[in-house]
Amino acid sequence: MNVDVVVVGAGPAGAAAATHLAAAGRDVVVVDKAAFPRDKCCGDGLTTLALRELEALGFEPSGVADWKVVDGAVLRAPGGRQVRVPLPPGPGTYAAVAPRMQLDDALVDVAIKAGATVLQGQGFDGTVEQCADHVVLGVDGHGPITTRYVVAADGMWSPVRKALGLAEPGYLGEWHAFRQYVGGVDGPAANDLFVWFDDDLLPGYAWSFPLPGGRTNVGFGVLRDGTRRIQEMNATWAGLLDRPHVRAALGPDASAEGRHTAWPIPARVDRAPLADGRVLLTGDAAMATDVLTGEGIGQALLTGRLAAEAILAGGALGGPSVGLSYTAAARHHLVADHRMSARLGRVLGHRRGADGAIAVLDHSGEWGRRTFARWMFEDEPRAIAVTPSRWHRQVFGGPGAYADRVPDSSTVR
Repeated sequence: MNVDVVVVGAGPAGAAAATHLAAAGRDVVVVDKAAFPRDKCCGDGLTTLALRELEALGFEPSGVADWKVVDGAVLRAPGGRQVRVPLPPGPGTYAAVAPRMQLDDALVDVAIKAGATVLQGQGFDGTVEQCADHVVLGVDGHGPITTRYVVAADGMWSPVRKALGLAEPGYLGEWHAFRQYVGGVDGPAANDLFVWFDDDLLPGYAWSFPLPGGRTNVGFGVLRDGTRRIQEMNATWAGLLDRPHVRAALGPDASAEGRHTAWPIPARVDRAPLADGRVLLTGDAAMATDVLTGEGIGQALLTGRLAAEAILAGGALGGPSVGLSYTAAARHHLVADHRMSARLGRVLGHRRGADGAIAVLDHSGEWGRRTFARWMFEDEPRAIAVTPSRWHRQVFGGPGAYADRVPDSSTVR
């Protein structure tokens, strides 16, 4: 088989790259070892960045049965101070929650409708050969595919990155996260998104992200500091739902559903390899997660689009210039924000910093809290204030995503 592009991995980064490429008329094959729908350990939160990228794909929220619009977040400091930060009333949507099992399945459908061929249950077999003007990629159950470019969107452990000799030995990610769904939620967490900066989780936090029908996605993420053991994280998880402030948010009858899952999260885009010859790495394979929050769906969708744009702009020459172009674009969009997030994370990673930051927020007034919420949900780049090249007339003043429609009132508080 000979194609223009092979995308390895059908998650948000791979689906975004495939959709943009196929919509532009390129012959695209997506391979994934999983059969969709499949679950992914994730908080399920969608920032404004993610929503804008989804809208650019032609993605319709109606394709996700448990889509939930969020209009505010509650932040709790280690000392107990609690502040609600509201998002703008519109037009458009600034934050939402969507279960990854449903979201990723819907994104695969979008890629197929755009014209991409998706081979489910057929992953990369570990063999890749780069030549001057093409790449030969091995696919389980299919055999080799010859292609002009490869987009690696194959996650934290990225077999493609490993096959290229770019894997970092012993690397386990910056974050480690636990997640479980909770039902019977009738407290304020049924509608608002909650973030708890508890002492024993610093540097890190716990969350509750609302879903329809009295359900939430509850979990916690901690930065790896070399001292926490998995057994200790398991013990922390065991009592999380019974902490008084967590129970007050969820309600007295809330209870865990099914099993909890855990996964490492990579956040090292400032030094990760983003391209090698005709192979471009995206999403978690590019270690593009936000190091402050552990959020990665928006970054995955963004890097998938940037990879597609670099390939489309490559013209007849292509080759290494496409990888260089993609690397420059991804670093322009993400590295300054990564460094800003890392600096802020060092402040919030300590009790005094977290208490102080939330106290300032509590006294900042309605405009200050609303602007913070827009920044928190990546309505603008993290480092917008210190990157003049990205300034524009409506900084923190433009509409949200999907501004041309009125959301279903059943999903809005």
